[in-house]
Amino acid sequence: MGIELELHSGRPNRKGSSRDTLLRGSYEHGDALSRVLSTLDRHGSGKLGWVDPYSDTLFNEQEAQVVRQEVVALSQGCADEQQKAALLDLAELLEVCAATPGSYLWFMGD
Repeated sequence: MGIELELHSGRPNRKGSSRDTLLRGSYEHGDALSRVLSTLDRHGSGKLGWVDPYSDTLFNEQEAQVVRQEVVALSQGCADEQQKAALLDLAELLEVCAATPGSYLWFMGD
């Protein structure tokens, strides 16, 4: 099970080709990202808990701004190097998403 990430300039088309809006993808940390996100309470107050490891989740630029703080807190308590790398990659994509009006970060679960 893994979660791949794609940053899009607009809302991606889930059923057709989303390549027209693709800005950047992250595909190498999927398993580690899934493991670290699975530790979160799905009913808690944070938005990262909303990420479904078995389906797709989209965050727009406003949500990305909020989630950036959650990633910082999560990475501080993370001892696994693979998970830290996954969170660093996620933080970079969230930063770009938050700074790009109309963009979306797509979490693609298995």
